[in-house]
Amino acid sequence: MTTITKDAAVTIAYKMTDPQTGKPLDAGTTAYLHGHDNLFDKVEAALEGQPVGHSVTIDLAPTEAFGERDESLMRTIPKSEFPPGVKVGGQLQGAGPDGRTVVYNVVKIKGPEVHLDGNHALAGHAIRFAATVKAIRPATAEELAHGHVHGAHGHHH
Repeated sequence: MTTITKDAAVTIAYKMTDPQTGKPLDAGTTAYLHGHDNLFDKVEAALEGQPVGHSVTIDLAPTEAFGERDESLMRTIPKSEFPPGVKVGGQLQGAGPDGRTVVYNVVKIKGPEVHLDGNHALAGHAIRFAATVKAIRPATAEELAHGHVHGAHGHHH
């Protein structure tokens, strides 16, 4: 497989920055299953048909990246409902407004209250996404069935 097509397992090195300030937001290497909504749509479209070594830089509006902030994902819970040692920066899972599981971040502890935010840390932010294609291979039957790429050493969920 020499170019990126639907059902390809693609490895990219990426960097996300603030498009106004250039401030780094995140960087790393990730593998994704192309054509299965595992990457931002605009980035997938730019990578379609591209070979190893190809680089793209794309500016994404909040709605094209991590979405707008959703104030319904903000919660305040009594500190007494938490185990001892709850700290700002901690995370817990809970049901969101629609009943689906949401990861909540502890953003503030104020007296007897713990303030939680279920939004992605970059929700509401425009981002500049730069990526370089590092590897392309056909996805395995198991990866296609699961809708995502598995690690080099088998299945990790």
